[in-house]
Amino acid sequence: MAPSSSETHHAPGPATAAIRTTLAGVEETAGSPKPDPILVVDNIVRRFGGMTAVNVEHLEVQRGAITALIGPNGAGKTTFFNLITGFDKPSSAKRLLGGPPAAEAARWSFDGRTLANTVASRVARAGMVRTFQLTKALSRMTVLENMLIGAKGNPGDNLAIGLIKPLWAKAERANREKAQELLTRFKLDTKRDDMAGSLSGGQKKLLEMARALMSDPKMVMLDEPMAGVNPALTQSLLEHIQALREDGTTVLFVEHDMHMVRHISDWVVVMAQGEVVAEGGPERVMKNPAVIDAYLGAYHDTDLGDDEAVTTGLITQIEAEAEAEAHESDEESR
Repeated sequence: MAPSSSETHHAPGPATAAIRTTLAGVEETAGSPKPDPILVVDNIVRRFGGMTAVNVEHLEVQRGAITALIGPNGAGKTTFFNLITGFDKPSSAKRLLGGPPAAEAARWSFDGRTLANTVASRVARAGMVRTFQLTKALSRMTVLENMLIGAKGNPGDNLAIGLIKPLWAKAERANREKAQELLTRFKLDTKRDDMAGSLSGGQKKLLEMARALMSDPKMVMLDEPMAGVNPALTQSLLEHIQALREDGTTVLFVEHDMHMVRHISDWVVVMAQGEVVAEGGPERVMKNPAVIDAYLGAYHDTDLGDDEAVTTGLITQIEAEAEAEAHESDEESR
């Protein structure tokens, strides 16, 4: 069995060291500005009936960093992903009759380009690609065919050009070569002709990540990449995520496994009840009272004082609850 993320440690590469040096000077407060943000979000709100699922006033994601988005179940993490990637729309900013003044209209930008009210396909073409908690592999297509779907700019997608093979054959060969290289990198090359539906849960996660890279994204968003993954593949996934950072790709991921969060993330954003309540480095943010309160609301009135043992005990309890939630998610995905 491969070692767990908490047992294996690798010396950070040059890109990792540079990112962490840059973030060391960032103020550890919710909505803090970053030196070089690739994603900037303002006033994004999503309501379902009388419940507010997401209410993010301001958030910036540092370019080239691995940023973890954590929080208890129901915090709004996946809904936030859906909103900024075009799979959902923010609630209207119009003032309700007799209600409070309307908030400023939602807006967000990626790599300097405004993406508000942009459909998911255009978001992906802009360079922001996501994966899903429950994998979206096309089961009745082969692994290689799944990969080719992720390629961008294929002239054969045009109906008129598609009828004339010499106009698209070269691009097709290049895409197949790229797909083969990625499948080899993710150790799926022996499965290239198998139906995607025959893969294990962990292999489907690897396929989805590899397919996302077919479009050369600037940022990859991973929604619980470890959910339902066999422990034998966990280390492989971790290494691939870290390799993305060394290649200059920005990573934003949702995860319940706190060992993974501490091991690979450069920055952590904490959501609770739809809002960003804390940000900071992975080690320090877990000791933030707002984070402890978000995970352990029942202890809201507990005086932590300066007792390090009490704080450490609560942090351990946070991790235990998060791992239990992750286990429940694994069972649901099977």
